[in-house]
Amino acid sequence: MELTERKKQILKRVVEDYIAAAEPVGSKVLCEEMGGSISSATIRNELADLVEMGYLEQPHTSAGRVPSPKGYRLYVNELMEQHELSEAETRKINETLHGKLAGIDNVMSQAGQMVSSIVNYPTYTVTAGRKELSVKRFELVSVDEKSFIVVVMTEDSRVKSRLQQAELPFDAERLGDLRNLLNTHFTNRSREEMSAHLMSVSEQLPPELFLVVSKAVEYAMEVLEESGRRAVVTSGASQILKMPEYRDVDKAHELVTFLVDNKESLPVPEDDAPLKILIGPENVSEALKETSVVVASYDIGDGMRGLVGVVGPTRMDYATVTARLSYFADSLTRMFGKNEQKQLPGENTQE
Repeated sequence: MELTERKKQILKRVVEDYIAAAEPVGSKVLCEEMGGSISSATIRNELADLVEMGYLEQPHTSAGRVPSPKGYRLYVNELMEQHELSEAETRKINETLHGKLAGIDNVMSQAGQMVSSIVNYPTYTVTAGRKELSVKRFELVSVDEKSFIVVVMTEDSRVKSRLQQAELPFDAERLGDLRNLLNTHFTNRSREEMSAHLMSVSEQLPPELFLVVSKAVEYAMEVLEESGRRAVVTSGASQILKMPEYRDVDKAHELVTFLVDNKESLPVPEDDAPLKILIGPENVSEALKETSVVVASYDIGDGMRGLVGVVGPTRMDYATVTARLSYFADSLTRMFGKNEQKQLPGENTQE
């Protein structure tokens, strides 16, 4: 059976009507929308063909049709018209972006909240850290004979610190020597190299001082591991409660629980595509089989890439969501590219 141009136009109207009203679309409504240019009987036949071809589905309780995942995919790939952002939309996004952002560590969380307010769907953000990050500098600060603070500055100028308890009392006056040792032998190295080198200095120090060095290096390795770990933050999960698809409390609870407790399972495309749309069964997770996910990527700089995703029903307003999300992601890339985030307040945070 051939997918004619007329069938495509009818499918396009069904998808857009269903997105707008969340109600199955019948031949009578389509006939009116098309100005009577096609008879109601002809439209019914075309709708029946589209159901048979798998582009539409017919709920048991209604004579109208709703799009299937296959129908949404054809719509997104071929039939969807590009949404041109209005002046009001671009102004809102720009005003949201140029508000005060509290440090790069919080950008991904804030970005999700911003996008959720712009698209009115739940969102998630993902930041993939730099695997090759190393320590730029160590500092050691004495607290008492068995306590000290280790300060670690990574090569991207982030500062982390922690109060450490030593098993044996140590001479605080030796901390300067230990700091020099750390900065000479444990900076500009990978975690694996730091671990291997730690044993080589064990014979050069008395036990109480080696314990200080060991704790400092182990903490630095934790910081580097954390910086290389993928971080996922979700926002706006309650938005789904506004949607007709989630009037069923159990269904809504299942998706909200997934977004909160299983957020690491949300789609993270591995390619560098600026925008990706996953519809219904295209999502791997069972909890997302009846949802669609739109993911945009942005460049944070320093070898880091961020992702921001939108989660909603398959009846998502794809044209509007993709336009707003793409503009937001492109704007973030430009902001980072101009180094507007380099001196953010709170950048050099301590634990």
